[in-house]
Amino acid sequence: MPAFPLKATPMPSALLQSTITSLPLLSRGKVRENYAVGDDRLLMVATDRISAFDVIMAEPIPGKGEILTRMARFWFGLLHDVVPNHLLDVDPETVVAPDEREQVRGRAMVVKRLKPLPVEAVVRGYLAGSGWKDYQASGAVCGVALPAGLELASKLPEPIFTPATKAELGEHDENISFAQMERAVGAELAARVRDVSIALYQRAADYAAQRGILIADTKFEFGLDENGTLTLMDEVLTPDSSRFWPADTWAEGSSPPSFDKQFLRDWLEGVPGWNKQPPPPTLPADVIAHTVARYREALERLTS
Repeated sequence: MPAFPLKATPMPSALLQSTITSLPLLSRGKVRENYAVGDDRLLMVATDRISAFDVIMAEPIPGKGEILTRMARFWFGLLHDVVPNHLLDVDPETVVAPDEREQVRGRAMVVKRLKPLPVEAVVRGYLAGSGWKDYQASGAVCGVALPAGLELASKLPEPIFTPATKAELGEHDENISFAQMERAVGAELAARVRDVSIALYQRAADYAAQRGILIADTKFEFGLDENGTLTLMDEVLTPDSSRFWPADTWAEGSSPPSFDKQFLRDWLEGVPGWNKQPPPPTLPADVIAHTVARYREALERLTS
């Protein structure tokens, strides 16, 4: 049984894959699909797909795409004064054919087209996941030395910046050193991304803590606009890109239940014989319901 209450909410219809033909399709990711709107804008559609261990599940999580979009829009608004972002004030339903509007309603954004940076900006405020494994092995996380004696889920003395490379679909992101990031994008831009990322994390973490959520870690993506201005892009501070913990169950030494896909990962870990390669196991209805309940609770806590 999950360590959280389930809420009786109506299950919306699900979108596993969009079929928009009025715009050119540029890419399909694990969750989002990008369409060209002219030469300078994109339509980003958040489907209800979910992945775990870099494998996309066959069944959708109804309502997930709308939850992610609502949360990203919320954070873009809250953090707009820290760094520019790519969200445009354009109704997605106005850029597709009339019979395609249902596919984008509530789950899409029209955004500025940018030149993406080839790195992900990861900020960690607590010791978890691959960071905990790094620390156990070396006393550092991605080359950032940390004090001795920290435990799983310990709060770090201050947030740390640990960049990663962007992996191709189906591959794993790879942690890199800050020096490697400097070689990839230049020292000045690397420092700017680091400083902005930590400022974004700190602002968001302070806000979330007031609503009973700890942001253990998160990743940001950035691009450059036509003037070379650093711009926040893609999704931001969603359960897909962040590790959200309920503050009331947090304690050093154990990992609290997350407001994300951890319930799904835990279930998959217990499936006999699955080697974390496609095809994935069939998801039972209760696993789907429990997963979306966690996403929805995070949205309600943060935005209501």
